[in-house]
Amino acid sequence: MESPPGERLSLSLTLTVGGTAHTFTGGHIKRFALELWSWGWEGELEFLLTDTQAHGGPDKDELLAAFLKPDLIAVTFELKAALPETSAQLSAAALKVQGFVTGKTLAEETVSNGASGLLLHRRYGIRFLDAARLLWRQHYPCALYTAKTVQDVLEEHKGEKIPLTYDWAAGLSTQHPMLFVGLDPQGGASFYDWVLWYVHSHAGVFTYDYAAHGYAFTGAKSAAGTPLQLHADNLQRLEVLLPEVIRHEVTVLNAVAEGPQRQPVTQTQAVPGIRQDVLLCTPIADEVQARVDLETARLKARGPELELTWRSFPEKAVAPGTLVKLPAGEAWGAAGIAKDAVLRVRSLAVAGEVGPELEREVYGGDDTRLASFRMSTRLEPKDEPAVELPAWQPPPYPRYVEGLVVSEQGAEKDETWQAYTDSATSLDGYKVKVPLFADQIIPAPFNPNLLPGHFYFPAYKGERVLVALDFKRAWIKRFLDWRTGVRMPQDGQGVQLMVGKTPENGTALKHYYTDDKPVFLMQRTNAKDTQKIQLNEGTLLIQVKEEPA
Repeated sequence: MESPPGERLSLSLTLTVGGTAHTFTGGHIKRFALELWSWGWEGELEFLLTDTQAHGGPDKDELLAAFLKPDLIAVTFELKAALPETSAQLSAAALKVQGFVTGKTLAEETVSNGASGLLLHRRYGIRFLDAARLLWRQHYPCALYTAKTVQDVLEEHKGEKIPLTYDWAAGLSTQHPMLFVGLDPQGGASFYDWVLWYVHSHAGVFTYDYAAHGYAFTGAKSAAGTPLQLHADNLQRLEVLLPEVIRHEVTVLNAVAEGPQRQPVTQTQAVPGIRQDVLLCTPIADEVQARVDLETARLKARGPELELTWRSFPEKAVAPGTLVKLPAGEAWGAAGIAKDAVLRVRSLAVAGEVGPELEREVYGGDDTRLASFRMSTRLEPKDEPAVELPAWQPPPYPRYVEGLVVSEQGAEKDETWQAYTDSATSLDGYKVKVPLFADQIIPAPFNPNLLPGHFYFPAYKGERVLVALDFKRAWIKRFLDWRTGVRMPQDGQGVQLMVGKTPENGTALKHYYTDDKPVFLMQRTNAKDTQKIQLNEGTLLIQVKEEPA
């Protein structure tokens, strides 16, 4: 039967399972759909295989056994224009994606083939994604880092399937006293969410590189490359999209009692009185300025976009990130917006399906004639600063772990306290050791915690504390144990305040009951020397004594 007219593409599919590659040409592929964005992609595809060996035929389905296994399946799918076979034929540039299967279907059917008997067709269906969306969305690490960079964190968690490159020194190369990636499978946010949250909150750029099949973290969108001139023969329709204009201003509030701040961030299209307030509470001026800079960047208005519908697949394939120029002429000027402008492909959708009359033509060449073909691209100006990211959830900070207070004062056994001064901020802080994470030591604020300021009782060396961990900071949430020697017998209903380095070198205030009579004792101890004042029923005892050895 003669193939119906339609778009003709050269398609290739390779599935790699357990180290074995299974490659199929366009004649096998009956339906495909791809959606590509600047940050990643997804796709689905159906293809037919024939197995006639059970009926004495020559065809064997080599994929079935591997396809039924739960093994990870790598996908390489390539499509390009099928050019006329002429001596002057140019080589077509392909659109190629590499990722992993996330869902599979399989249907078996038999059809009559005249005198040859029955043919068994298997219709395979796959859904597939780029590596980071598939794997990082199932990755929920809980890890603490000290004296590391965010790039160090990404390198540790990228795995062998997710290539990364970096060109964002301001966002990735700064060493931090602590970094905590505390993700909870029950809390919703995965490592993929965490990456997008970090990029968004630090005004970075996260892109998928369709040429290198990896991911790039950069400080700005790439404007490198020579624009590709699009041809009118491939194009069908152009629509101008004008994004919603930002109508609010921002005020950054710093709520510290000493030196509170209100810093407005204005923009020309704001409606008077409409604003978004960002509340901080930090004594560090650089943190306030960093947030002002971030909110200023976010208020930049997004420029016009163009939705381009294609008539046919181009000889030189485009992908998100490709720079292009529309054909010259008023028809493609988009009311002057696109005239002579260099544009960037922001997203691309392409799909095709073979008609029913070609369903049984299984083993053919590389080319596939499609009964239906759809392709569209979203274009933005080359200098557009706005960054597109998929939907993400913020990570569930803070998380809580136990720690031990660190002090280097006195002997090892002495329950001393120590405040460490940060050279960068001049702020005092505790150091807390976290046994769960290889005894790493992190800073925490040196403050009264839950006590009013006229009590000066710093946490002592080795004290068990509950530590709240945020991304870049930690604080002592509460204290978890009694100091050695401070607990008193329940029968006497005693309470005690113990201060000093150890029970043998310190001072204690005790109140307890003897024969239901209250007793108050103040005692100073230094090894064998003791001095005490004791108030009993009807007596006052003042004693200085050296205990026997």
